Amino acid sequence: MRQRILVSALGAGALAVAGLTVQLTGAAAAPSPYTAGKHAAKLCAAPASAHAATCNALKLVDDKGVTPATTTPPATGLTPAGLRDAYKLTGLSAAGRTVAIVDAYGYPNLERDLGVYRAQFGLPACTTANGCLRVINQTGGTTAPRFDAGWAGEQALDVDAVSATAPDAKILVVQANSASFADLGTAVVTASKQPGVVAISNSYSGGDVSDASYGSYYNHPGIAITASTGDKGYQGAPYPAASAYVTGVGGTSLARSSTTRGWTETAWSGAGSGCSAYNTALAVAAAYGTGCAKRASADVSAAADPNTGGMAIYYPTTKSSSTWAQFGGTSESAPIIAAVYALSGNTAGYANSLPYTNPTALFDVTSGSNGTCPTSQWCTARTGWDGPTGLGTPNGAGAF
Repeated sequence: MRQRILVSALGAGALAVAGLTVQLTGAAAAPSPYTAGKHAAKLCAAPASAHAATCNALKLVDDKGVTPATTTPPATGLTPAGLRDAYKLTGLSAAGRTVAIVDAYGYPNLERDLGVYRAQFGLPACTTANGCLRVINQTGGTTAPRFDAGWAGEQALDVDAVSATAPDAKILVVQANSASFADLGTAVVTASKQPGVVAISNSYSGGDVSDASYGSYYNHPGIAITASTGDKGYQGAPYPAASAYVTGVGGTSLARSSTTRGWTETAWSGAGSGCSAYNTALAVAAAYGTGCAKRASADVSAAADPNTGGMAIYYPTTKSSSTWAQFGGTSESAPIIAAVYALSGNTAGYANSLPYTNPTALFDVTSGSNGTCPTSQWCTARTGWDGPTGLGTPNGAGAF
């Protein structure tokens, strides 16, 4: 009894000083991280045919498949300042160059939602009024295609990722009528004709197809064309990342650490990789032991793991409503790399050859895997080139 009275009199604070431990009913527990109890879910439907694509955006949802509405970004999400620090881009300028983004379908509140994202992180306004933002359809007109919630979320990820990577870049969004390769390709051609465009990001993929059929859409020397390698791990080379005309962008898991760099990266298990059955290998890749007789994926990579390195994104849940969530997928990495090309200002010729001539200006990712494969480098990170991460991730813009 005397001991119980003593506990009551001393209180928890005195007991802590005394070195004793007491379990107090109702005591506040440490808050769970945003990622706790969540898993990644695809935003877009599967391709409608062998000649169509799906977007490669993933978002974290709870066990009911829901992302609860919130007025603040997930604390675990990668921020613009964090992204630029991880890839040593702080202080670099795009000097007003334009990054184009090609996606399918419309997104009525794109400008509004982009404004929320940029204001949240202290980035300069990017609006149609100040000339930073343009949104057009696949033929260059202003009549938007129909709304699709999944692809609109993809567009939100893309414009936010470009904003985070190169805050002073201009942004052009070209909305295709559908997710067919023909419509998306037409949108790429339209983007290539717009003044100031130095890079075009394509965060979508379909099956491995031939450049003989679709390569003309992506063949634009002097403009860096990036394409995500997909989120299915080692599954073969998806198109358009498998095109000889684009920079195929794989994915990593990015996390803060106590290293000199301040970050660690491993190959993300979902990053797409493989060898094209149809398209010509890059001549500059011959010395890198890809093991592919034809085009190898990926060339380079960036953060893509929605759990570790996923970005905090403001995105639409319906045609009129939007909220915050944590996004990833190689739909995150492709626009990051497109924006790094804009920061470099060097996209002469076929820009996909540039990293192969400047590999020491990349962070080489040497651990992690995206599956099992007959030739280890197609699915397992190693020194030098490997399938999931290519030659590595940006260390400044010198490799681009």
